[in-house]
Amino acid sequence: MHYAAITERLAHTGGAKWAIHLRCRKMKAAGADIIELTIGEPDQPPAPELFEVCHQSMLSGRTGYSSGRGEAELLEAIAARYAKRRDGVDTDNVLCFPGTQTALFATMMGLTGPGDGVLVGDPFYATYEGIIVASGAHRQSVPLRAENGFRLTAEDLEASITPSSRVLLLNSPHNPTGAVLAAEDIAKIGAVCKKHDLWIVADEVYEELVFDGEFASPFDNPDLADRVIALSSISKSHAAPGFRSGWAVGPHEFCEKLLPFSEAMLFGNQPFIADMTAYALNSDLPTSARMRESYKRRAALFADTLEKLDGITPFRPQAGMFIVLDVSGTGLDGEDFAWRLLEAGVAVMPGSSFGDNAGNLVRLSLTVPDESVVEACSRITRFVESI
Repeated sequence: MHYAAITERLAHTGGAKWAIHLRCRKMKAAGADIIELTIGEPDQPPAPELFEVCHQSMLSGRTGYSSGRGEAELLEAIAARYAKRRDGVDTDNVLCFPGTQTALFATMMGLTGPGDGVLVGDPFYATYEGIIVASGAHRQSVPLRAENGFRLTAEDLEASITPSSRVLLLNSPHNPTGAVLAAEDIAKIGAVCKKHDLWIVADEVYEELVFDGEFASPFDNPDLADRVIALSSISKSHAAPGFRSGWAVGPHEFCEKLLPFSEAMLFGNQPFIADMTAYALNSDLPTSARMRESYKRRAALFADTLEKLDGITPFRPQAGMFIVLDVSGTGLDGEDFAWRLLEAGVAVMPGSSFGDNAGNLVRLSLTVPDESVVEACSRITRFVESI
């Protein structure tokens, strides 16, 4: 039987990256004592008010079809949020999607096609490979160097651009490393993108999880307004990943061009979830502040303990819900280290799931209780000392 070319392009981008996580889940289901540090799923629930708003919205009959662009109240809430960052933003700048992943996929399908290059910092989030190659585009890796704190530099970006380059996929705060670009970094990066007429697709899902200092974004620069698309959701900021509620904010023309594709794909998200999301964005809820405090504390627990081990170099994150370790000093690469550590009772993600430049890294989630972090450190210590 015949299958479309997209199935071949995506064939190598799926479950293999999550093999250790899936194996961990099977082992736990069979009764194994495994501390799971693989995925970034918040360990606290959403604010109770969000459940109540969602429930009442369903009871009031908000269970019908949605607008393809998004529900009016949610569009207004998103537009108001971004209008605080840059003048001139209105609801025509907004498209709603079921989560950031869908927004990323739709955006890349709208901006790229066969032969186009998408520049992305390496290491990169595991699903980026799929959303880039789906349209027939190809990934152009820009090295994120440990000596630069894994922050993208304008110089490395410039050196990676080719005539086929069309888009920079920018992720700050960064997954997996927790690096955060400063305003001066972004200004230089923006100048390079303007010089080469590149789109900037800014994945900002960890915006509210910056531990110290200010969040900076290319979206906030009026000089880049015609080329920046900012994407986010309530998955991380409000500990609500399962509700699948995200958005893209970009130029009017971009939204008009992408709307037919969005409508062909899903025709809006659920009205009752849109109502809940609008409430979340319009309210001052404590969820993100609590997560910032706990993730910062747990990152310090990991770093302070594991940096004492021979062969392990932790990189302290500036944001987000992960910490990465360079394990090359143990004589193992990230893949071997992660599989062997699983047998020692701790599941982590190997760096190979996050690009060509992450082979010596492993990523640990900070979304477990402090006592589990302490126990994980003990198990990792015993494992490293046994090598």
